[in-house]
Formats: sequence, C-alpha cells, structure tokens
Amino acid sequence: MEKNLDIEIEKAIRLLSENFPISDENTRKPVLFHDIRVGVYLYENNYSRDIILAGFLHDAIEFSEIKTETITAEFGEEVLRLIKASTKDDSITDKTEKNRELIARCVANGEDALIVKAADTIDSFKFYTKINNQDQLQNYCVKIANLISELKPSEFNDKIFDELNIWQRKDN
Repeated sequence: MEKNLDIEIEKAIRLLSENFPISDENTRKPVLFHDIRVGVYLYENNYSRDIILAGFLHDAIEFSEIKTETITAEFGEEVLRLIKASTKDDSITDKTEKNRELIARCVANGEDALIVKAADTIDSFKFYTKINNQDQLQNYCVKIANLISELKPSEFNDKIFDELNIWQRKDN
C-alpha cells in the first residue's frame, strides 16, 4: 500500500506542477510548495489515502485549470469531494461570508474534509509566521481557525484540531 500511495502522491505533484501558475516575488504564498507541505504533513501524520491526496490537491480547482474529471479519473470521487469541500466559492464577494460558507461546507462534508482544511490552515500559520506577515496571520489564519473552532461538531475530535488551536492561541 505505501509504495502505491507514494506513486499516487508523485502523480498528484506532477499534475500540480504542470498546471499551477509559476510563483514570483509578488505571489502572496507560493501555492505549489504550500500544497506539497500540506500533503506531506498529512502523510507524515498517517492520515488516509484520500485525505493525503486531497491535501496535496486541495488548491487544484481554485488555482489551476485542472478539470474535476481529471481528478476523478486519476484519484477518485472521494478525493474530488474533499477538494471541492475546501475550495472557496468565488461567487461570494463578502470575505467573512465566503470563509464561513467554506468552513460550513467542510463540516457538512465530514471530518475528513475539515481535517484537510485544518492542515491547510496550519501550514498557512507556519508560512505567515516564518515571513512575519501579521496581516495574513490575523486576517486569514486566525479567522479561519476561529471559524473551524466555532463550527466544528464536538464529535470531530481528531488531534489536528488540537494543533490548530495551539496555532490559533499563539496569534490571538
């Protein structure tokens, strides 16, 4: 199983690298490296295949021209469902409403979807802390973490939510 998962991860990274825009000094956050870090975090913490692959691919729909049909054909319906759960709805223009809808959709799609979003947020906390971007820490990371804490059902008790709470308290 492990070798097959590693091959699927490599396939996911190749798909991203062929389809993501190239980052430069004006990029808010280099998205390809961010997605790799999120996937590696989930892999190293022994999450399921679908969660890991969704972690690597969580920005695929939002930041590339990768078709949902491609994701389904290569990685399956469950991975696509998890990716779609953590993809922002750009038809919502109000940032607060957009973030609330995103987290509510993750919750509605189950604990696995919220785990992917929590890993995404933890990596953002780490990145913006490293580059000392207080604006993104307060106006994105903390707000998303607060929404996850607020909307997360009590039966969602994975250890990732405890780690997210630690990051959230650091920056509040």
